[in-house]
Amino acid sequence: MTKAKQGDTVKVHYTGKLDDGTVFDSSQDREPLEFKVGEGQVIKGFEDGITGMTVEEEKTLNIPPEEGYGNLRDDLIVKFPKENFPEDIKPEIGMKLQLQQPNGTPVIVTVKDILENEVILDANHQLAGKNLTFDLKLVEIN
Repeated sequence: MTKAKQGDTVKVHYTGKLDDGTVFDSSQDREPLEFKVGEGQVIKGFEDGITGMTVEEEKTLNIPPEEGYGNLRDDLIVKFPKENFPEDIKPEIGMKLQLQQPNGTPVIVTVKDILENEVILDANHQLAGKNLTFDLKLVEIN
């Protein structure tokens, strides 16, 4: 039987869950995820878990933050002056905003707190610092 390896394009059905069982993403009601193994298109733990699987094989992966979206980084949490917000945006805790880095690259941030004169923005990925569990089924290898 053929096993998934570096350079193969694979199709995978998956359900991603947090430690408390909350589902954060799933391919069950859509097309399977397609990616090329070894190109870094998905998180390391997911890619490593697919490697060696055969078509129709099912598996559960437990991925620590280091092999997922990384640990939470304090340097990605910043204080932003309220006065610098556009007038038409009223920040609320949990709100997602798109900012531009000095080099022009867009970055998604989440409003974590609102202080008297500042807003605390977090540019960490929403799944950073979390253990992830994926239920997988390898559908196809090309």
